Amino acid sequence: MISVQNLTKQYGEQKALDGVSFDVRDGEVLGFLGPNGAGKSTTMKIITGFISPTSGTVKVDDIDAVDDSFQVRQRIGYLPETNPLYTEMKVYEYLRFVASARQIPKDKHTGAIRHMVDVCGLKDVIGKSIDALSKGYRQRVGLAQAMIHNPDILILDEPTSGLDPNQIVEIRDLIKRIGQEKTVILSTHILPEVTATCSRVVIINNGRIVAQGTTSELTAQTAGREVVYAKIRGHRDTVRSTLSEYRHVQNVSVVDEEPNGVVGFSIELSSSDGDARESIFRSAVSNNWALLELYRKQENLEDVFRRLTREES
Repeated sequence: MISVQNLTKQYGEQKALDGVSFDVRDGEVLGFLGPNGAGKSTTMKIITGFISPTSGTVKVDDIDAVDDSFQVRQRIGYLPETNPLYTEMKVYEYLRFVASARQIPKDKHTGAIRHMVDVCGLKDVIGKSIDALSKGYRQRVGLAQAMIHNPDILILDEPTSGLDPNQIVEIRDLIKRIGQEKTVILSTHILPEVTATCSRVVIINNGRIVAQGTTSELTAQTAGREVVYAKIRGHRDTVRSTLSEYRHVQNVSVVDEEPNGVVGFSIELSSSDGDARESIFRSAVSNNWALLELYRKQENLEDVFRRLTREES
């Protein structure tokens, strides 16, 4: 459905994208994951024809996104990170305007708007001014404008940013329903959004693709790597330095802290000749640390993401 090959984008001396390549398959929900400033929004803007690449190609249904930008945009619905709403309009006025801009025949405007009202759950606010809506409803209106012309592809850039927990769940469920009928790219730095909605993941960092695959494929790539969690009461830096000296340790990171001097550590090992927990326990005893928790940890998408973006920084 979408093919991105060797994409680069240069802003003066800054290279925002550096040889980005990935494919999006027909009918899948792809999570485009990366920290802030990694190049997610730049990639989305190039795919949608909003900006041009410095080099490389983007093809949608074998149509070049630069040479035939208009045809590509007809096939894509786009909700950018900054929701493109005219807040002085009522919801139905705005959707009618978008339908006209998308060149939907006038005699089909009403049907298209009614369909979006049903799909996006806008029945209760259709006559309200957009500036009177909550952030969650504004996102629903943004999704409606992106889909009103019935595109095959939907590109969503940080669609749950700034929403409260209830609104996040509502938008997440809506995206999952949409994903049953359309190809979706969900660009985000919020890991639960990816695990809850996406069938495959592409991770970008510093303008480069550092991993891609299903969640299970990404975590399977860590075979042979052991992760141990230890919660210890002791001087944070001393404990961290001591644990870092253990054989095969690749990284010791602080993952949580409590006000009473208790610190949670994630200890990553490339391999182990035995059970690393025994050595950590002995270190706690010999150093007079209070060891409150100690267990092996199954690496998940969050661990993979943190490791890859840290290693590539």
